[in-house]
Amino acid sequence: MAGRAAFWIIGLALVGIAIAVWSNRTAIGGYADVGTSYAARVACSCRFVAGRTLEDCRKDKLAGMELVSLSDDPEGKSVTASFPLVTSNTATLRDGYGCVLEPWES
Repeated sequence: MAGRAAFWIIGLALVGIAIAVWSNRTAIGGYADVGTSYAARVACSCRFVAGRTLEDCRKDKLAGMELVSLSDDPEGKSVTASFPLVTSNTATLRDGYGCVLEPWES
């Protein structure tokens, strides 16, 4: 009986979380887009302008950006920041301009 009650409580909690995420999907997507854009731009400058390693550049992420992951492309001189299952953005080093974000696709 206790196992069955726990199953229902966990099930209802998951449904509640899913409803909360669905009802706030626009805000979550917006924050994720801004966060990944910021992280890509800063990490690109850190990596290709300042010449630091990507591992060292990860230290520059702000508090609250733990879910944003970074990957670099040394040949293309770009850094991509991703927020799992939501969005990713790329910044590329351009001569004379520094690191520039790739155009957003909405």
